[in-house]
Amino acid sequence: MLVGSIAANIAVMQGESSVMFTSYVPMKADPLFYLGIILFAVGALIGCMVFFGTLVIAREEKTYEGSVPLVTFGAITAAIIAVFTIASGAIILIPTLLWSVGYITEIDSVMYKLIWWAMGHSSQQINVSAHVAVWYLIAAVVLGAKPISEKMSRLAFLLYILFLQLASAHHMLAEPGISSEWKVFNTSYAIYLAVLGSMIHGMSLPGAIEAAQRSKGYTRGVFEWLRRAPWGNPAFSGMALSVVMFGFLGGISGVILGTEQINLIMHNTLYVPGHFHATVVAGTTLAFMAVTYIVVPLIFRRELMFPKLLKWQPYIFGIGVSGISVFMMGAGILGVPRRHWDMTFSDSVFSFDFPATAFLMMGLNGMFAILAAAGGAIYILVVVLSILFGKRRDEAAAKEAPMLTPAVATYGSAGTWHLPGTYVLVAIFFTAFVLYYFINWKFLSEVWPLS
Repeated sequence: MLVGSIAANIAVMQGESSVMFTSYVPMKADPLFYLGIILFAVGALIGCMVFFGTLVIAREEKTYEGSVPLVTFGAITAAIIAVFTIASGAIILIPTLLWSVGYITEIDSVMYKLIWWAMGHSSQQINVSAHVAVWYLIAAVVLGAKPISEKMSRLAFLLYILFLQLASAHHMLAEPGISSEWKVFNTSYAIYLAVLGSMIHGMSLPGAIEAAQRSKGYTRGVFEWLRRAPWGNPAFSGMALSVVMFGFLGGISGVILGTEQINLIMHNTLYVPGHFHATVVAGTTLAFMAVTYIVVPLIFRRELMFPKLLKWQPYIFGIGVSGISVFMMGAGILGVPRRHWDMTFSDSVFSFDFPATAFLMMGLNGMFAILAAAGGAIYILVVVLSILFGKRRDEAAAKEAPMLTPAVATYGSAGTWHLPGTYVLVAIFFTAFVLYYFINWKFLSEVWPLS
């Protein structure tokens, strides 16, 4: 993977592979560019095979009974999607490599886009499956939480395997070479099943936390369990912020982009990177940051340094990234394009004047980007220094000052459906979902007179 990364970057820096990440044909890059991506993918595939092999050995050694644990099941989901992703990349990038060296005369551009996005977007679904598994892990380790229904949580992961890759279709909704029937099926039927999987997780996880908190006596009112949650624990706060921002910002905006009609007013605008900053950065990155605060003490046997600073890190990073996402999407709604170095189009033949609000959005985006960068820098500083110089935690120290609640040691569900707080939170989410969906149809209706 390292060799492939270096090779692809060398090809780009030599100035002969200025084709962007998507590298759409008939734009042609240096063969080293395609070879580098293929080598990286081979390395990733080897990692997947090692993971699957580890599962076989674990079963032979009887390290668990019955089905694999739910968190492992989520990791298996991510690995299966990874294999699909890598296979899609091989199907299109190997012929493209041969085309770049002259062995193949032509690559169909529509076919390239279709198969490339089976790789390009699905690579993000690996992250989604992995970070959802991390959510369950943190809830179990920090609070001893079990999912409302483990069977339903496993079903949700299965829906990811079967349907989540179809979200790739939203990159193709403005492509005239693909039939309307294909677009309608993928964005109006199949993709809903993938969204259903995320909604199951979105109810199961808060429900698991509420059940665990109520079992500890936090039963007054609807939200005492939420108020008394360990918000000062960066692992929990990072996970909670990840859930909220992934659902409200990334999830809702993803469904908007996946709706063919609405997609037309946002395609190739800054709304798109605003969406995936909410999913991949606010959702995935923040979840991985949060689980690091469990991994360092448990795996590296080091205490985390600067604990007071650490409590603020998820909030600094999370607020910064949410601002990036919101203001990018706001600029995109106003028509600011993505993948363009100058939104003022200075010195161009055809100029366009965006409203002042668009420039305000971009300025606020930059301010929140600085905040997110500060949060990221704090994370790197604390984690690296803790691993290198943190106080060692031997078994005696761990027993004397345990950092974590005993993790769930048995399979099963939470065993209760008395979760009024969760029902209220889910109702708030659906209300926001419906209102924002309506607003975007209103935006679309304003362009109808142009026809």
